[in-house]
Amino acid sequence: MEAKQLQFHSRTAYEALLRAGPRLKPLQQVHAHFIVSGSHHSLQFITKLITFACTAGSITYTRQLFLSITNRDSFLFSSLITSCSKFHFPLDSILFYRRMLSSSISPSNYIFTAVIKSCAELSALRIGKIVHCHALVRGFGLDSFVKSALISFYAKCGDLGIARMVFDEMAERTVVAWNSMISGYERNGFAEEAIGLFYQMKDLGVELDLATMVSVLSACSQLGALDLGCWVHDHIIENGFDMNVVLGTSLINMYARCGSVGKAREVFDSMNDRNVVAWTAMISGYGMHGYGREAVELFHKMRAQGPPPNDVTFVAVLSSCAHAGLVKEGQQAFASMRLHYGLSPGMEHHVCMVDMLGRAGLLSEAFQYIKQLNHVKPAPAAWTAMLGACKMHKNFDLGVQVAEYLLAAEPENPGHYVLLSNVYALAGRMDRVEMVRNMMISKGLKKSFGFSTIEVNQKTHLFSMGDKSHPETIAIYQYLDELIHRISEAGYVPVPESVMHELEEEEREYALRYHSEKLAIAFGILKTNPRTTIRIVKNLRMCEDCHSAIKFISVIANREIVVRDKLRFHHFKDGSCSCVDYW
Repeated sequence: MEAKQLQFHSRTAYEALLRAGPRLKPLQQVHAHFIVSGSHHSLQFITKLITFACTAGSITYTRQLFLSITNRDSFLFSSLITSCSKFHFPLDSILFYRRMLSSSISPSNYIFTAVIKSCAELSALRIGKIVHCHALVRGFGLDSFVKSALISFYAKCGDLGIARMVFDEMAERTVVAWNSMISGYERNGFAEEAIGLFYQMKDLGVELDLATMVSVLSACSQLGALDLGCWVHDHIIENGFDMNVVLGTSLINMYARCGSVGKAREVFDSMNDRNVVAWTAMISGYGMHGYGREAVELFHKMRAQGPPPNDVTFVAVLSSCAHAGLVKEGQQAFASMRLHYGLSPGMEHHVCMVDMLGRAGLLSEAFQYIKQLNHVKPAPAAWTAMLGACKMHKNFDLGVQVAEYLLAAEPENPGHYVLLSNVYALAGRMDRVEMVRNMMISKGLKKSFGFSTIEVNQKTHLFSMGDKSHPETIAIYQYLDELIHRISEAGYVPVPESVMHELEEEEREYALRYHSEKLAIAFGILKTNPRTTIRIVKNLRMCEDCHSAIKFISVIANREIVVRDKLRFHHFKDGSCSCVDYW
């Protein structure tokens, strides 16, 4: 009779536990009932309780429950470690793993997978390597779940060499392993390798899932690989993928960063669910193309119909206003941050304001804005924006003054010396140019390596200044020489200040003629059908000479040419640029 009564109480307690679910107060009430009824001695009940406590987000209560248990088993540790990993308590997941080892309980593949995931979340490379060794010793070195977790872990920690080694050693690669390796390449800036691996995955007939699509779209965004991005979009539609907010936002970013802002807006308008990230992505897309008014209009629509804007949204809006000369609109948006949304401006917002005022020629206002940031130390980016504005508006006296602040803030950044050198050269202060050159030499600083990429037939081609490694180099150089000759006859005049001034005169002429974007454009015109839009991605800011030359090339070759540089997009057509020389 007592056994039946205890069984009844146990069943009632377990039902109460299930009804409580992952809610802290009901769980504590059920726990009290466990103690009164004697069910707290049941490891099955206490394991379920501790899992729910972790799911509810109370790691403190989870720890208290754990300490109250004396008869711990492998199932308890497995539930606890995997729950902590799943619900983003990575440090506790690792600590419970250590407690498990000290209890002489052998981990399973699920436990190894969870602990490795926690190490990835913490970027704990040293601990993760130790866990990797444990997995090998315990005989889980060939387990597909463990290997997939290891690939993701090493990739997130930036050790792509070991990640690829683990990937290559897998006899049967799961879609998770493929996705982890592709995502690892993409997140670490190796977009070309990510796309190359994606093609291998596709050729082998591995089923592509949502995670594959998101990673590949992000890689396309980095490279400006519009053709492949369009293929992925078509594949999404043909295979009935759910156009959720993550996938939709990835498509918006891809189209915007590949130069097709119209297609980005089509995707945005087609989304049923749009969160703050999706709205911000579309606003940012307009901004990077110089469509400031469209960005502001969408921002107002978001305020009226969408979710409340966040800090990142305001960076996108202010940057859009800066690149379009919309000072009044930018100032109004900046004021609304605190007034309507209670958001405190961060340094990124202040940099945008400096950039906006400086680009508009309000140099004194921009300079005073920086000087009035008494509560925070101005970021080097603010001085960089200010110096760029001085160069743009040829205020060389103020530019030199600003450069002193900038070099004091970041004395080891070669880009600052290059910009200062150009300011001195434009001011005719060649003695100062020589001084800056000597400073760079004494510090061992070199100008950043510039390159441009172009996608032709879903293959990305990379060019650097004077590059002769391409298989079709001879044809490219011959055609570029022809283009330069034709645009010179049409009125193009080189802008020698666009190259570093330590070069000799003949070297400057060579450097100007064979800048990476010019080589990429020449190749693109040669390899594509007439009237096809040429799309280039450049890792640095485009120089004045290339900007001038490409205007002429767009007329001579009768092509629209889209260039994405470090700061924004330039759409060249019929001899003019969408930036209206305001960049």
